[in-house]
Amino acid sequence: MAQQSMSMEARTGRSNQRYGSQGERLVAGVVPLSADKYYVLLIQSTRRGGWVLPKGGWETDEATAQDAACREAWEEAGIICKITYDLGIVPERRKPEQLTSQAPKAAYHFFEAVVEKQEAQWPEMHKRGRQWMTYAQAAQALAERPELLDALNRCTMHR
Repeated sequence: MAQQSMSMEARTGRSNQRYGSQGERLVAGVVPLSADKYYVLLIQSTRRGGWVLPKGGWETDEATAQDAACREAWEEAGIICKITYDLGIVPERRKPEQLTSQAPKAAYHFFEAVVEKQEAQWPEMHKRGRQWMTYAQAAQALAERPELLDALNRCTMHR
């Protein structure tokens, strides 16, 4: 995929958000791996602390979920990555009482990606840390987020 010019502005709001046939928010994300596939890059969640995979809404001006996933990886993690596998759609795993208007029901389309470049400055650098983790560390960090753990478990990283 040709890399679009990398904006230092993170997109905000949901006016261009895509929704599925059941009204679920369509979310695209990456499982960003090191070239040797021994490490995965996790980022801090801005909502609850803790660690998450880079992901966010697939917007109407993006042709593919891959485009959205790569944009989110840039905005949230400051990485330029190359998608290597389509990990498929991970269904919503949160219980109804965990869903809010800020975090509505979603369908997550994850892609495995190799990190080609990690920039020192990125749009959400003031809001999020990022950390390379082994599979065991990442699986523990994502234990409270079954949809993210599912995406991690679908990827080809070394266990």
